[in-house]
Amino acid sequence: MGGNPLNIRKAGQDDLSRIAEIFVFNNRVNYFPIFKDEEFSFGELQVVSLVNGYFGRDDVREHLYVCEDKVIKGFLQVNEREICKLYVDTFFQSQGIGGALIEFGVRELHGEYLWALEKNVRAVSFYQRHGFCLTGERKLEEGTEEYLVRLERVGT
Repeated sequence: MGGNPLNIRKAGQDDLSRIAEIFVFNNRVNYFPIFKDEEFSFGELQVVSLVNGYFGRDDVREHLYVCEDKVIKGFLQVNEREICKLYVDTFFQSQGIGGALIEFGVRELHGEYLWALEKNVRAVSFYQRHGFCLTGERKLEEGTEEYLVRLERVGT
């Protein structure tokens, strides 16, 4: 990780474009092969519209945290006890950033559960390695035929 310590902090307005960039790229890499929706992945899913829309909303921004080491390498969103989003820039994955974010989310923000796309085996496996277990609960991802699976932290 460049020899610099990781810093996890509350996201600010100036962080939103980087957060949206990480989100867009991860979604295209991980979800386009599953959903195959060009119109959404390369049309609707844009950094500027996410900054001005979803990530720019006060009720979202107040729950965003970033992990940085000179640059923002990942982010986390926890609302109440739900871990809503955890993304690490694909260039910085497998360096402990996701693990640091999930542990921060559990320890500092009291995250207890999350929903992950069932076909995103890599994400489900990551959460299981970090103490989350499949509950058997599933629901359809809104507007699709793909399922989300619920994972809960063991011992919560």
